Amino acid sequence: MQFDVVSLFPEMVSTIGEYGVVGRALKRELITLDIENPRDHTIDVHRTVDDRPYGGGPGMVMKYEPVAAAIDAAKGKLPEGCPVVYLSPQGQVFDQAMAKRFTELPGLVLIAGRYEGIDERLHASHIDEEVSLGDFVLSGGEIAAMAVIDAIVRLLPGVLGDDESAAQDSFMEGLLDHPHYTRPEVVAGSRVPDVLLSGDHAEIVKWRYKQALGRSYLRRPDLLEKLNLDDEQQMLLAEFLKEQSQ
Repeated sequence: MQFDVVSLFPEMVSTIGEYGVVGRALKRELITLDIENPRDHTIDVHRTVDDRPYGGGPGMVMKYEPVAAAIDAAKGKLPEGCPVVYLSPQGQVFDQAMAKRFTELPGLVLIAGRYEGIDERLHASHIDEEVSLGDFVLSGGEIAAMAVIDAIVRLLPGVLGDDESAAQDSFMEGLLDHPHYTRPEVVAGSRVPDVLLSGDHAEIVKWRYKQALGRSYLRRPDLLEKLNLDDEQQMLLAEFLKEQSQ
């Protein structure tokens, strides 16, 4: 899969390709990552990419021409069918389902805005979709772009050492993840749950799913509201809540 990020801070974005899952995917040529700087598409000596907003008010707005030229240059490096996604607080909230949808594409152009945002006319002429990480404000879209890339890349075939790791991640079934334990068996007087030491795979799977349901109920009830729990899921959740009250 091919990614191209439009950013005024290319060094910031490039760091994601130096570490972890994305770094390994790049080295194995499972993905490509390019960065297009709007400053490289300016025509004045000061390489101006922003200006004061019409109508007054605080802050600056990213100018149409350099951003549009950077988007066009990015799209020119990618195959057909790669949408332009603007990281914006006004966008649809990014989630695991969206990450999975994006994996079906040949690539993405991600626009990392700065200042008060981009000239509104870019939305009609160049933007296909807007995506938000949530209801908070960042200084720029670079961190959001990197988060989106990381979430997508880990879902691509062959990226993780064990493809089951991605399938068992939080939110893959609309639930939070179950608890995880490793050696030693006892830490500060707290033991690993006996079921995880039993060797009974079926019981372990059941216990983990029950914990995922319970955690979601306690920490993110909004997730359960989106699911139509069947009788078995409701029974497991009731067991979890009974165990918590004991």
